[in-house]
Amino acid sequence: MEIYVVKAGDTVYGIARGHSVTPEEIIYVNQLQEPYMLVVGQALLLLTNDLPDEKPLARINGYAYPFIKDWILNETLPYLTELSVFSYGFTMEGEIIPPALDDSFLIRQAYMFGALPILTLTPFGPDGQFNNHLIHSVVQSQEVSGSLVAGLVDTVTDKGYAGIDIDFEYILAEDRDAFTAFVWKVSKAMHSIGRQVSVALAPKQSAGQKGLLYEGKDYRGLSEAADYVLLMTYEWGYTYGPPMAVAPISQVRKVVDYAITEIPKEKIRLGIPNYGYDWPLPFEKGTTKATTIGNVEAVRLAAMQGAEIYFDEEAKAPYFYYEEEGTQHEVWFEDVRSMQAKFDLIREYGLNGAGYWQIMRLFRANWILLSGQFEIVKQEG
Repeated sequence: MEIYVVKAGDTVYGIARGHSVTPEEIIYVNQLQEPYMLVVGQALLLLTNDLPDEKPLARINGYAYPFIKDWILNETLPYLTELSVFSYGFTMEGEIIPPALDDSFLIRQAYMFGALPILTLTPFGPDGQFNNHLIHSVVQSQEVSGSLVAGLVDTVTDKGYAGIDIDFEYILAEDRDAFTAFVWKVSKAMHSIGRQVSVALAPKQSAGQKGLLYEGKDYRGLSEAADYVLLMTYEWGYTYGPPMAVAPISQVRKVVDYAITEIPKEKIRLGIPNYGYDWPLPFEKGTTKATTIGNVEAVRLAAMQGAEIYFDEEAKAPYFYYEEEGTQHEVWFEDVRSMQAKFDLIREYGLNGAGYWQIMRLFRANWILLSGQFEIVKQEG
């Protein structure tokens, strides 16, 4: 495969002739829309016969809500080892709260494509936000945690889930060890019925890192309790923060460098964002709010606005500027170059694989690039 960066004057047909590929292939792989406008600085994935002789194994997870479009789900599942359904919640008393929409079709489709459906457990409060008081009520009570674990066993058995993914965030520092004990409790129960357990970890760069995201997560203890962990290596650029790459590779590498001192590399999956952000300028802390944008949609926006796409070599991420109705905008997103940097990191460190947040928007070139470099593990549940 080849990554080609568009130059001034390029056309789909000219690029195709120069690289012995078909225009139709370029259009399909890169999800181009008529009239097939290209953007200077845009990265295109071109398919050649140059594939590696041997590809390392990788386990790939993707998160999806039950309202995902059928065609996106079906086109993505061939590239997934596991499909994590987002999400199940629970009450202060440990009673399971299922998703608002039926998740049965996600479970069926996952198995049909050789992927394992995974129940994602989240502590969302009534406002839809992570609630550390809800976490506290469960992990500090043997009775409540016991009720929740029993409910999880019943749910995965009845629904046919292959495991649990525990995504608890903003855990209080005082609940750190109790949370680890809770993960052990879930793992023991799941393993007894042949299911797996994973846990999502905030992107720590040191053991003593301060902050509500980090202090409640014991990397070593949680990795010992779970079958694998997901490093949530994204959201440096986020909705209320200043414009920057969502997952700058320099910061991602620092997280991995710390993680491998606490966790066996074969248990680590690298979190990958499947989205970007569009910030209105100037940025004002506490006021400015970015809009989430898909990676394919970002390029289409750049084309529509006549923008040029730039690439930050340190962050390994694309970005561009445009003006609309008198307001300047700055957009950071992911393309095949930024994805390649993340795949290179997985190979360099010999990690277990990757986890995508999330797969609700199709980024076809990413999946094709991924499958060209890794042998994706498929499983029967």
